[in-house]
Amino acid sequence: MTPSAGKGPAPTPSGSLPAPEIAAILSGTHDDPFSVLGVHAVGKGYFARCFIPGAETVVAETLAGKEIGVLERRDDAGFFEGPVSVRKEQPIRYRARNSGGEWIVVDPYSFGPVLGPMDDYYIREGSHLRLFDKMGAHPITHDGAEGFHFAVWAPNARRVSVVGSFNDWDGRRHVMRLRVDTGIWEIFIPGVPEGAPYKYEILPKDGALLPLKADPFARRSELRPDTASVTTGEIAQLWEDEAHKRHWAEVDPRRQPISIYEVHAASWQRRDNGDMLTWDELADRLIPYCVDMGFTHIEFLPISEYPFDPSWGYQTTGLYAPTARFGGPEGFARFVNGCHKVGLGVILDWVPAHFPTDEHGLRWFDGTALYEHADPRKGFHPDWQTAIYNFGRQEVLAYLVNNALYWVEKFHVDGLRVDAVASMLYLDYSRQHGEWVPNEYGGNENLEAVRFLQTMNTRLYGIHQGVLTIAEESTSWPKVSHPVHAGGLGFGFKWNMGFMHDTLQYLAREPVHRKFHHNDMTFGLLYAFSENFVLPLSHDEVVHGKGSLIAKMAGDDWQKFANLRAYYAFMWGYPGKKLLFMGQEFAQWREWSEDRALDWNLLEYNLHEGMRRLVRDLNGTYRAKPALHARDCEGDGFEWLIADDRENSVFAWLRKAPGEKLVAVVTNFTPVYRESYDIPLPVAGRWREILNTDAEIYGGTGKGNGGAVHAEKKSTGITVATVTLPPLATLMLEED
Repeated sequence: MTPSAGKGPAPTPSGSLPAPEIAAILSGTHDDPFSVLGVHAVGKGYFARCFIPGAETVVAETLAGKEIGVLERRDDAGFFEGPVSVRKEQPIRYRARNSGGEWIVVDPYSFGPVLGPMDDYYIREGSHLRLFDKMGAHPITHDGAEGFHFAVWAPNARRVSVVGSFNDWDGRRHVMRLRVDTGIWEIFIPGVPEGAPYKYEILPKDGALLPLKADPFARRSELRPDTASVTTGEIAQLWEDEAHKRHWAEVDPRRQPISIYEVHAASWQRRDNGDMLTWDELADRLIPYCVDMGFTHIEFLPISEYPFDPSWGYQTTGLYAPTARFGGPEGFARFVNGCHKVGLGVILDWVPAHFPTDEHGLRWFDGTALYEHADPRKGFHPDWQTAIYNFGRQEVLAYLVNNALYWVEKFHVDGLRVDAVASMLYLDYSRQHGEWVPNEYGGNENLEAVRFLQTMNTRLYGIHQGVLTIAEESTSWPKVSHPVHAGGLGFGFKWNMGFMHDTLQYLAREPVHRKFHHNDMTFGLLYAFSENFVLPLSHDEVVHGKGSLIAKMAGDDWQKFANLRAYYAFMWGYPGKKLLFMGQEFAQWREWSEDRALDWNLLEYNLHEGMRRLVRDLNGTYRAKPALHARDCEGDGFEWLIADDRENSVFAWLRKAPGEKLVAVVTNFTPVYRESYDIPLPVAGRWREILNTDAEIYGGTGKGNGGAVHAEKKSTGITVATVTLPPLATLMLEED
């Protein structure tokens, strides 16, 4: 028996409810309204009871409209009861009247529960993988009536009610049924329309009403500053992405070209009046742009509902609801479908590491630390002033795992980039001695978070072939992108934060000093194949006073542009998948801000347009040449040619793949023009210059090798090509 049994005094023999019970119904403090409201057997007949504020008379009817009884008003507040002519407990409706008119109310308390014992079993076990179809608000037809079913987890509450525009936000009118085995409250409310705002009114054990709570499983929300959840139907999208999904299900993503354009949807572009674009407007502009630029994926900063614009979505209060800033959930589904039709993948930034403490959110949800730890040493982030999920609680783990599955299943997203993984893995993350609690073995590893990440990855990869998960993990935690069965966390890829830090540090130095820091550019190859890496030049590098990538480069304006062009080609030739934050592809000068569009006017200037053309050509070259991508994550795809020329700050290496033409990458990180520079190559003959960042079309000086170089075998037995190295430039040479 899962739903709660009645706890109040029995009705009088006549069927009338005792006055104290009526008072409890009217005050919203009755322990179990389902035990008295609706249709109930009394003696040999049946009584109906209802609470309809504002009604002066009430007639009970079947759902088909047949009159079955006239109810007596027992209290002027709107409590009615009386015998009804039915042969069993069944759904009914009421025809209510007052001086203002007549209206129909279908009785929610005359319907049985919607969730079943198998739901309870899997929820208790923590293995329910369809919670997003059961929890929250869903339109259903139940026992012949249409409406919304609501379900929310609040095991420590004394009473939970659905309040919304459909009941004047009155918590007495739709008190929910408690399923005692799981702590889930549910109710079916007939007649609730789509698009209705709602929240949960929760009375904790101490009797002091909490602030109204948004639905943790809400699939749609109001536009900030409003914070209510919104009823919505199932997504009605005609998906046209079978070929796209089949491709990624059949290939090894480690051996595919992956070049990611990281986007903040609210500020990539805006309307002329400064308003944000809708998903359909973004589709019209962003999808063609990314296709033209040659990116394989768009990665969005978090798009689940969040209240505060400057958080960029990283402090979400609605994990299941695409933010209302860009329109309804269907708009996002159309956007993803449009991407897939042209071969673009969509990756979402996902934030299971923490949640904000806004009063309408998850914090202290039922009057207790439900989703978070009660102990602030485990449940509060000192850096972000946010709460930390209690990963050791089965229901919380299931809530998060189901959310990952939800985005992939319902919106067909191609992957999740998981934010702040390091903060999850370490109990002492950003904490001083005495500010954290060791694990059961005395260590600083958060074993519950490890279990959660392994479970999430196992479930996601096990159910959805072709999905990608990417960890933003900034420490040396081992085997982040190794399978769970091999002792790993199970991610597909990991951000290479070391590459980003070391290379940007090197390029900020004046070229004359770079020879003393040569190892900044070579050290990364010592660990480049320990994980499946994504090389990120992300939003984190162009905010909080860090400027932009072009502004980080050393030298005057000419050198800054040349440095950045050489750096991009160095990165696209380096082993690992690629990620670039929006605006950096055309070298935006200003630091990025979430409250304005990118400085697209810069494309009127040759140096900025040249940078954009270079990134487009780098993507095209990277995708067209298997040597540059097919062994991104394997050591046999890389070979040093020149690693130790500190004096000249020159680097050269080979990229290779079985059965494919070799590509040599050569970078000169000084502004010195070098003629007759010898580079050892494995094959004699002609090598075509397939890319030169100093080309005039990119804004360079136009120096190079006339389209090709020739490698000759010397008397020493070494094959060498004598090449011209343009200043602050990268060349890519392919064997002919």
